[in-house]
Amino acid sequence: MRIEFGELLIGNTAKKHMHDVLNTSWASAGPKTALFEKGWGKLFNYKYNKAVSSGTDAGINAVMSLYEFGAIRGKSEVIVPALSFIATSNAVLAAGLIPRFVDVEFSTLNINPKSIEAAITPNTVAIKVVHTMGKMCEMDKIKDIADKHGLKIIEDSCEAHGAKYKGAYPGEYGDCATFSFYIAHLICCGEGGMVSTNDKIIADAVDSTRSHGRVPGSLYFDHVRNGFNSKMNDMEASLGLEGIEDFQDTFDIRKKNLYFMMENLKKFEDKMWMNIEEDYEEVCPHGFSMTFKDKTFDVPAFSDYLTKKEISNKRNFGCIPTQHTAFSFMGGKLGDFPIAEYIGNHGIHIGCHRYLTGSDLNYIVKTISDYMETH
Repeated sequence: MRIEFGELLIGNTAKKHMHDVLNTSWASAGPKTALFEKGWGKLFNYKYNKAVSSGTDAGINAVMSLYEFGAIRGKSEVIVPALSFIATSNAVLAAGLIPRFVDVEFSTLNINPKSIEAAITPNTVAIKVVHTMGKMCEMDKIKDIADKHGLKIIEDSCEAHGAKYKGAYPGEYGDCATFSFYIAHLICCGEGGMVSTNDKIIADAVDSTRSHGRVPGSLYFDHVRNGFNSKMNDMEASLGLEGIEDFQDTFDIRKKNLYFMMENLKKFEDKMWMNIEEDYEEVCPHGFSMTFKDKTFDVPAFSDYLTKKEISNKRNFGCIPTQHTAFSFMGGKLGDFPIAEYIGNHGIHIGCHRYLTGSDLNYIVKTISDYMETH
């Protein structure tokens, strides 16, 4: 593809750290991983940071920490948005709990706070929000609901590195935040993830579950929890250390790219919902989203058109409980989550990574404009 969703160029900082690893006999979680955790925490003032092997594993281990607060395997429920990358809900299942879905909003793609309370049951233990396309959820409203019902909040922030909502980073309203370092995201380790929190109980639980449930810090085979092999390795951390060093530069370039698309395609706001940024927030420039308002608009044809024009594009996720066969066992039916289902059928997104050139951006805007003006 001429224009990919994300790009990775390995620079001198990453090569130096990787060379250090190659000169040792230890490539699993080690000193580079610890350095990466420290650097990540310093960027956003997180007290505890536990690096893991993927954003999905960050979600699984964060949900596993709910057992420290009374969650019951196979019974306790975690509220999640009906529309998100499927890892959000897969993580709940993998941790042994039950996802309970709530519809989203057209304008933000995020969970609708007004619909959350209706989904709370006596078995609910947490709300797992997703900051879709780098736009944080309405966390003050969600925190009020969580506090009222005694629920924990996990912020899935895989697409929201450095985002802010009313001055707060992901995780400041919630009990912890999870991140992914896949190639599409601002900091890339190839793979990799992080659980960040200011709660020592959660931090210690994740430290344990990411290493088969061992007592944190112990090499002795004393497994006090169920757990996984979720550790990040030092080769991945070496890539991430360069991302930390370049974070603000990457953020600013990607934001400039996103603004360019937003401004130059604003003329089509009567035809589609696109990214928005309010004056009280800082949206992370993860991707540019388009959800078409005319339900007769042929989205597959538009997607094929972009693909033929060598612009990589992806569906806007789809409604997890009703549009993905993997979750059909939960008994959802079409119509249960109308907004998520509409977005799943009528929305796509493209990347805004830092290596896009001015020529690339002009090409993207012209290609989309040419199609929209004739359809």
